Amino acid sequence: MTVVQITRIEAANLAELLRQFRELMDAADNADPAVQRLTPDAYPDDTEASRQFRDLTASDLLSRRQEDAQTVLETLGVPFEMPRTDTESLEEVTIALSPEQFEAWLRSLAALRLVLASRLGVSDEDDHDEDDPRFGVYDWLGYRLEMLVQQA
Repeated sequence: MTVVQITRIEAANLAELLRQFRELMDAADNADPAVQRLTPDAYPDDTEASRQFRDLTASDLLSRRQEDAQTVLETLGVPFEMPRTDTESLEEVTIALSPEQFEAWLRSLAALRLVLASRLGVSDEDDHDEDDPRFGVYDWLGYRLEMLVQQA
């Protein structure tokens, strides 16, 4: 059993990101660069083999990502709503995760970060724009992912 502590405001924001992520997976436009980043090339040097592999595996992979996101939402106690006060926002919530739930958290946070990296145009660490507030979300996901990995 792994224990995650997260503030109510973080949980509410994570729940919203996961809802948006699930909408992206529902649309599953394989031409979308963010979706492509979630279904990487198996054969980078062979475009046709990569396309065939993606055609065969993308649906299952995206379905698993949907299930992982749902698991995280359930462990957050969905519906998780935005706190009403500053005091309530900073209140910590303790979430006990089974090994399967923990794995779903790891995969979901990594997938969210990949989608956001795609939307922000991040391909390496030098692509970070300190003046763009969206990078705060990107950095927070990285921080949370690192905290989970350290608990593994």
